[in-house]
Amino acid sequence: MSTDQTDAIRLIQSGLDKLGHSPGAIDGKWGVRTAQALKQLLSANGRSAALAPPGPLPWITEAKTALGRNEARDRSWLMDWLKRDGRSLGDPSKNPWCGDFVETCIRMALPDEPLLGALGTNPYWARNWLLFGQAVQPITGAVLIFERSSGGHVGFAVGQDDTHFYVLGGNQSDAVTIARIAKSRLLGARWPATYPPRLQRLPTMKPGEFLATTNEI
Repeated sequence: MSTDQTDAIRLIQSGLDKLGHSPGAIDGKWGVRTAQALKQLLSANGRSAALAPPGPLPWITEAKTALGRNEARDRSWLMDWLKRDGRSLGDPSKNPWCGDFVETCIRMALPDEPLLGALGTNPYWARNWLLFGQAVQPITGAVLIFERSSGGHVGFAVGQDDTHFYVLGGNQSDAVTIARIAKSRLLGARWPATYPPRLQRLPTMKPGEFLATTNEI
């Protein structure tokens, strides 16, 4: 675990402790007591649920409303769309906006979802999404975080083939698209803390249906 991740978890633990849900030692390690403390916090605010609601995943529905929008051609539209959650990185034609896209979808679809620590401070840095919610295997709707040189890329899982994930995301060929991204680049898959996981295997898709990317811009 990196120093940044340890510091972020320590901040989360401190916040939980101040709210009366003890995570045990404030040690920067995500263990059983920290997970239980977060669950207690969510339950105390009436956000726990035993079963995932039926129907489309709300953040995927939200993401699809922007599908096909281009950062240059639809610059004004995208800027307004990305600002609907109350904040934005800025002009998508000048900034790497994959994290802004994911944040907007999550905050609009799940307004009670906590974005804690470094993720809450800077959701625009793709690798900070490794702190989001809970870890899962890549399943439909999961937030997937990928390495990208010294930075990263983040989007939503919608399919797979033998070698690639199919990712619904922003800043993919300058637009909101579904792109093929190599499985070897995956850093982690995360699921919202306030929405019970659906253990749905990613559907298999045919290579060639969507553009493969190696350096999302």
